[in-house]
Amino acid sequence: MRLQEALILAEPGDEIVLGAGRFTLSDGLSLDVDNVTVRGKGMDETILDFTGQKDAGEGLLVTSDGVTLRDFAMENPKGDGIKSKGADDIVYFRVRVRWTAGPLATNGAYGIYPVESTNVLIDGVQVSGASDAGIYVGQSRKITVRNSIAEANVAGIEIENSRDALVENNFATRNTGGILVFDLPNLPVMGGGNVVVRGNLVVANDTPNFAPPGNIVANVRRGTGVLVMANDNVVIGHNWLVDNPTAQVMVVAYTQSYEDERYNPYPRNVVIEGNHYERGGYDPQLEGASQLLPMFGGSLPAVLWDGLQDGETPALLAKPGTPGWSLNLTDQGKGLDAAQPGPLEVGRPASPFDMTGIGASAELDERIK
Repeated sequence: MRLQEALILAEPGDEIVLGAGRFTLSDGLSLDVDNVTVRGKGMDETILDFTGQKDAGEGLLVTSDGVTLRDFAMENPKGDGIKSKGADDIVYFRVRVRWTAGPLATNGAYGIYPVESTNVLIDGVQVSGASDAGIYVGQSRKITVRNSIAEANVAGIEIENSRDALVENNFATRNTGGILVFDLPNLPVMGGGNVVVRGNLVVANDTPNFAPPGNIVANVRRGTGVLVMANDNVVIGHNWLVDNPTAQVMVVAYTQSYEDERYNPYPRNVVIEGNHYERGGYDPQLEGASQLLPMFGGSLPAVLWDGLQDGETPALLAKPGTPGWSLNLTDQGKGLDAAQPGPLEVGRPASPFDMTGIGASAELDERIK
């Protein structure tokens, strides 16, 4: 395979240029050389077709630093689309990953999948059909996800166990859940936080959940706009949230059992400000929600907090008049039949946290000019 040979023989500073056309591949690709650029002629011009892939691995696995991936597409990989592990200073620019048969549990889990990395820029990518998350960044630091489209995945964009992330100017639509900010136990890197989600268009995330049983995202409810779970210092600001039938914004604790002593299951210091809400919460996929709907005139409030928090540390910080309610649950794992809904009674600090250092470094922008 000439492309894999080029990736193996590349030297630092090389650019591997892919021509226009559809190229059929039967095996996954890998790159382990620092400071290499892989460039196509455009995401609609250079298409790597993995429909006949024999192995079940990634379409492309990157394990080196300083890599730039740009201007090409990948279709129907058996596993994840593009995974980068321990790959610092990586850029994904105008890359498309798609499973062409639509939402299926047999699709690969992740489209764009950087993990255990520092300094990650994802700009102008498009992902559809991932059975876990279209754009996923996990156990990483200094992350920017911007100007991208996540459509018809289980989770559109997911930031998990990561810090200093900026998610802005993206379009998340027709996913099960639009944008998720999670912390989970029992992972090598713990303590996610300092995440800003701003200026995104989160619309009509109404695809039934098609994740394989047992996956954590199999619990995401159809119709979730933005979900924050067990994370610290998160700003949800100046987004447009429209037609998300379960809830526009949900802030919740992790309610499953765990034994990881490092883990904090509660959300802390989640700031909600300046968002625009239209037509949400009218068909909530939450057990017991039907008994709550009449209390709210047929639709749940735009912002929904389960009411669980870590002692005196506030879970939710919002401006007065934020259209939200607390379910005032007192015990983890109890259903909505134990809810005692009431208006949000939370304060908002002048500055939620120091946003210095949020997002990928400006040096990465130089690679895509």
